[in-house]
Amino acid sequence: MFDRIRRRAEEPSEAQRRFFELSARLQDPGSPEAVQVWAELERVEQAGAVDDSLSPEPRVPTSDQLGGMVMRWPQPLVLDEEMVACSECGAYRDWLVLSARDQIWLRCRAGHQQLETRLDTAWYNRNSGPWVSTHATFEDCLRHLGH
Repeated sequence: MFDRIRRRAEEPSEAQRRFFELSARLQDPGSPEAVQVWAELERVEQAGAVDDSLSPEPRVPTSDQLGGMVMRWPQPLVLDEEMVACSECGAYRDWLVLSARDQIWLRCRAGHQQLETRLDTAWYNRNSGPWVSTHATFEDCLRHLGH
């Protein structure tokens, strides 16, 4: 029984034999199969010429092209062991954190904004996630974030 398995393993299978025959025919440049395959390849190459360069739409704008970036901060914000609260209404959670011109601003749900000097752009970049969308105006951004 094992002798039969060894003999079978030494001999090429039917699929291998067909593959070897076809590749031998395609190696001969004068054979009809080779002429047909090469003509098909040339036709596909001519028809399939596509410009691979990126269009301007998917490119991410640079920081100097943006007016600023905004992220939601739903939990309380604690800086220097002190919970940050809105200076006008006393709200302490559900912030929008705005990064613009190397400054960080906090905006409460009521729409009051205050400059937060204890935060910087590096903090913003560490804590913000990937960009989800860009907006033409600040009001569009606020609507998108639900404020």
